[in-house]
Amino acid sequence: MIDVRPAELIFEKDRESFAAAAELARVCGWEFAVVGEWLPHTMMTLDWLSSRRRPMADPLQLEPALLAEAAVGGRTFGELADCTAFPPVARAHLLHLLWHRRLGLDLRVPLGDGSVIVAGEVSP
Repeated sequence: MIDVRPAELIFEKDRESFAAAAELARVCGWEFAVVGEWLPHTMMTLDWLSSRRRPMADPLQLEPALLAEAAVGGRTFGELADCTAFPPVARAHLLHLLWHRRLGLDLRVPLGDGSVIVAGEVSP
């Protein structure tokens, strides 16, 4: 569980709420963290990903191939896109798969062709 709010809106009185939330999370078997700032590139990456949040048609059947290639491991965003016959379209599908957590990436570094992509959660 993550409490996200701008650092300038976190006050001393919030410590009790954070402690209560942390205890509740612990009882549920979760972890708790407070995030007051994002790394500068993170919001831009989330904007890119959210641009592909809506349902997408896949008439070229790129998504099954992208998921299979990502499952092999160690592939970068650029390599995954380039392993298809339609790299520009594959890039849009990669963003879609990332947003929907079918694939994953490390948000601590900027998203680019060199970003390592990992297999993510399987959507129901």
